[in-house]
Amino acid sequence: MLRMIAAVAEDRNRKAAEYLLLLRLMANELEKAMQSISHNALPDFEESVSNQQVLSARLVALADEISIPLQENPAAPARPIDEDLRRQILVANDGLQKLNRGYAALLQHSSRSVALMVSLFASIQGQFQEASGPRLKYQTWSCQM
Repeated sequence: MLRMIAAVAEDRNRKAAEYLLLLRLMANELEKAMQSISHNALPDFEESVSNQQVLSARLVALADEISIPLQENPAAPARPIDEDLRRQILVANDGLQKLNRGYAALLQHSSRSVALMVSLFASIQGQFQEASGPRLKYQTWSCQM
C-alpha cells in the first residue's frame, strides 16, 4: 500500500513537471503569435495557433490526470505535488494569464482594424478611377484621398 501511494505521488510530480513545461511552451507560443501578428507573418501565426490548440488539449488532459488519484480514493492520504514545483507552476500560470490578456487585447484590436479596413475598402469600391496615361496613374489609392 505504501509503495502504491509513493508511486501515485511520483506520477503526480512527473505529470506536474510536464504541466509546467507545457505552460512555458504555451507562453512561448503566445509570444510567437503576437510577433507574427506584428510582422504580418500569417503562416507563422497559423502554425502558432495550431500549436496552441495542441498544447491546450494536453494541458486540460494533464490537469484531469493529476486530480484523478485524489478523486478515486479520497480516503488515501493526499500526496501533494512537490512544493517547489507547485510554486513554479503558479508563477508560470500567472505569467501565462498576463500574456493571454495581452494576446486577447491584440487580437481584439487587430479585429477592429481589419473591420475598419474592410469597411473602408467596401465604401470606396467602384469609386476609384485612375487617370489615363502612363504618368498620371496613381501608385496607391491613398494618393487620391
